Amino acid sequence: MTGLALRSLRRRASAFTATFLAVFLGAALLMSFGAMLDVAGDATGTARNTLLTVGLVVGGWGLLLVAFAVTSTQSLAVRQRAEEIALLRSAGATPGQVARMIIAECLLVAVAGGVLAIVPGWALGHGVLALMHDGAMVPETVGYAFGPCALGVGLGVTFASALTGGVFAARRAVRGTTVASGDEAGGLGRGRIIAAAVLLAAASGEAVTTATVMRGKGLDAMATSGQADIVAALALALLAPALVGGAARALAGPLRALGAVGDLVLAGLARRSRRLAAVVLPIILFTGIGIGTLHLQATENAASAGRAASADDRSVEVLNLVVIGMIILFAAIMLVNTLVAAVADRRREFGQQRLAGAAPGQVLAAVAVESAVLAALGIAAGTVASAFTSVPFAVARTGSALPAGGPLIFVGVAALAVVLTGGTAWLAARRALRAPAVAAVA
Repeated sequence: MTGLALRSLRRRASAFTATFLAVFLGAALLMSFGAMLDVAGDATGTARNTLLTVGLVVGGWGLLLVAFAVTSTQSLAVRQRAEEIALLRSAGATPGQVARMIIAECLLVAVAGGVLAIVPGWALGHGVLALMHDGAMVPETVGYAFGPCALGVGLGVTFASALTGGVFAARRAVRGTTVASGDEAGGLGRGRIIAAAVLLAAASGEAVTTATVMRGKGLDAMATSGQADIVAALALALLAPALVGGAARALAGPLRALGAVGDLVLAGLARRSRRLAAVVLPIILFTGIGIGTLHLQATENAASAGRAASADDRSVEVLNLVVIGMIILFAAIMLVNTLVAAVADRRREFGQQRLAGAAPGQVLAAVAVESAVLAALGIAAGTVASAFTSVPFAVARTGSALPAGGPLIFVGVAALAVVLTGGTAWLAARRALRAPAVAAVA
């Protein structure tokens, strides 16, 4: 089946673009922070501890986000090939053969993306160390190193994530019947529910610890609280299919009031909840981590106002900005990447809608409304996730549950999420509609 996997990659390169980009960007991100472990080998004292913290803690959360992104895009790619897999099963391919083909495809993409990410990962790591030099976190005498730790973390985690995602995607693919079905609505699996519950419990524990045990402890409170929004965002992202299905039911009346456009949106939300959940996932991560971490830093700045900032304060602020920038940029790119892949795969669906009488303008309007619904869902869930960090930390540092920074942080992050979601979906749909309807269906 390896030969079939190679031919599939060659003939369906566009279908694997989203997975390749997730692997490529994720490996580069992990290598950049993994390089700090190599740099720590030449450092001593506080600088060494700082480098180890950046490499292990920040890289560890990056690891989790990358694994999530790779698994999500791989699952999306497999769902887009439901008919092809059903034909293979109908032609006599065993479940084991289909599973080996999917896993081989995932590993081949991981090898290509991981190897190509080495040079960008080296450059990003050099930039991270330069920022740490500028923030006086690490002395200028500590030089840059990019060695076994960076390569081991970047390539090892990437390959492990690809293998794990491939195994899960293969299991889902071979569970289906030999006849492809376009109906993808359904409830959440037991494993997904349990994982989400565990993550929410962990995030709640960190929030309670921050608001009670860490009250008035400054940097320690930041370290505890800063990861709560990431854990909560991952938990809510696991529940994304249920959120999309619930939105379809809750908005049925208002959407039907929009006429044909609303009917198209409602049908898509009801029948494609799992594929659309892959779009909601990066929106939740983007807004949850962005709002939570920015509120955290704003609250710390407000609590520290009126006294001279120490070297540790400046170092932590620089580190937070680096983490925020890297993770939010990764989430934003994954949002655009997933949206393009999801909309581009709907050429046939758009063609069928046009042959059934829908005008191109109506199809574009339906995509716009659908993206607005998805953005609103992601922003709402992300805002809830951000509260696991912003509220407990505000209580710990200021005694008030209201974080500093005001509504501008929420408005800024939410507006950027809406622009990325709506703009990308509209442009991708417009490109998909360029083909004649008959050709798109064929």
